[in-house]
Amino acid sequence: MVQIIRTQSDNTDFLGLVKLLDAELAARDGDDHAFFAALNKVDMIKHVVLLYENEVAVGCGAMKHYEEGVMEVKRMYVAENKRSRGLASQVLQALENWAIELGYKRFILETGIKQPEAISLYTKNRYQRIPNFGKYIGIEESVCFEKLL
Repeated sequence: MVQIIRTQSDNTDFLGLVKLLDAELAARDGDDHAFFAALNKVDMIKHVVLLYENEVAVGCGAMKHYEEGVMEVKRMYVAENKRSRGLASQVLQALENWAIELGYKRFILETGIKQPEAISLYTKNRYQRIPNFGKYIGIEESVCFEKLL
């Protein structure tokens, strides 16, 4: 049975999944990991979604205010042995619904070129590629997307 809950970044299940995410990204990003890790701190994130399967946290996603009307998607992750089942899309949809409830009109996000599964997820969920924004401008390893909510 799948259950999705809303929480904050101090949730221990979220922090556990973020550790797995960070380990996977460190392996993929190699020497570039320190730069990206510095942009992905979770201590002040107030909007986190956790996906539980049989009462075990197996997926997460978060969002934070970027600017008026715009939320940035952060820390999307599904446990490796639970992938390719649509769980990440469920997390993303839950984040989108929450952002709409809060009055946001647009989602933006950054992922890496070394994360083809993430690029596929966002494309499949009707996100459009945009020029890199903010601290990702000029970073060739970054791919940025947006979706109007």
